[in-house]
Amino acid sequence: MPYWRLSAYYFCYFAFVGAFSPYFTLYLKALSFSATDIAVLMSLMQVMRVLAPNLWGWLAEHLGVRLPIVRLSALMSLAGFSVFFFTDSFAGIFLGMALMSFFWSASLPLIESVTFAHLGTQGHRYGSVRAWGSVGFIVAVIGLGVVLDWLPIMAVLWGTASVLASIFLCSLAVPEAVRPLAHSASASLGDTLRRPEVKALLGACFLMSAAHGAFYVFFSILLVDHGYGKAMVGGLWALGVVSEILVFMFMPRLMRHYSLRAILLFAFSCAVLRFALTGWGVASAALVAFAQVLHGATFGAYHAAAIAAVNRWFAGRLQARGQALYGSLSFGAGGMLGGLVSGLGWETIGPAWTFTLGSGFALAGLLWLVWGWQPGLGEDGTDRPDGGGR
Repeated sequence: MPYWRLSAYYFCYFAFVGAFSPYFTLYLKALSFSATDIAVLMSLMQVMRVLAPNLWGWLAEHLGVRLPIVRLSALMSLAGFSVFFFTDSFAGIFLGMALMSFFWSASLPLIESVTFAHLGTQGHRYGSVRAWGSVGFIVAVIGLGVVLDWLPIMAVLWGTASVLASIFLCSLAVPEAVRPLAHSASASLGDTLRRPEVKALLGACFLMSAAHGAFYVFFSILLVDHGYGKAMVGGLWALGVVSEILVFMFMPRLMRHYSLRAILLFAFSCAVLRFALTGWGVASAALVAFAQVLHGATFGAYHAAAIAAVNRWFAGRLQARGQALYGSLSFGAGGMLGGLVSGLGWETIGPAWTFTLGSGFALAGLLWLVWGWQPGLGEDGTDRPDGGGR
């Protein structure tokens, strides 16, 4: 398995998230955009994650290739981002965001399927590869936060563009993997989607991403408005990702002792607490820090368990489609809903209640999992139509 080449790609991919998500909203605020404008622009990332992954996943399945699409998406993402250097109008930034997001959202589901194909029967090692993405996020969020305490906000554009260029270079080094052979009796996409545990997981993932909407769009703005310095903002983002890395490192052991369902129920319970603490406890750095530690559960444990379930249930040629569906419904549609609702709520009900809405989304997802995914159903792939595991 090309461990270091895959890890380098994840490092750079999530370094982009670390540079872009916390600080691009501050750049937009510096351009005097309203909270609603910022929410609309940032939600374009989620809109494209609804549309693009399924299109690119379908194309990869029919062409029988994944990495050429990943490389094209990296190059075109950089081209779309470069638009920001030439305009500060809402229309111009909207166009650049749409172009960048359409191509950027294509790559992750395909890389995830390539990674699991390389891992083969060692799928439990996914966390150790994905953890390098979290390291990349930390390097970017802390590094750029320190830089922004000394340089103008325009440095966000230069730092983020350089990371996008590195994603393209890393994509050139990742080798294609042999696709797993689908069993002749394996389920169709429709059969898989009709399973109650699959519907419960995808619906709950939609709600979990909606719960994170206010956090990804307004967390940095919330902190700066309450007097936190940009280096402190970066440090709090990094704290959350450090806890995420620790969880990823322990996921193989956790998955041997606990079911995927149990891990997900714990993660959703933590999300209910986390976003309420963030909204109402922002005046206390200690409370905010504790809420950020919960990121290890609300993203790290949640994502590792969810993607393992998707990889288990969407087998063979359905793997890329399953990853794309998971990404588009959760990070795409759910993130879009959460981002837009938070933009409307920020200027009407205020930050604290906006984050409380996130807790409400997480609670709804928790209840859906409890009632829709019965204990023991869908674990270890034993109830798949082909009767086999991974």
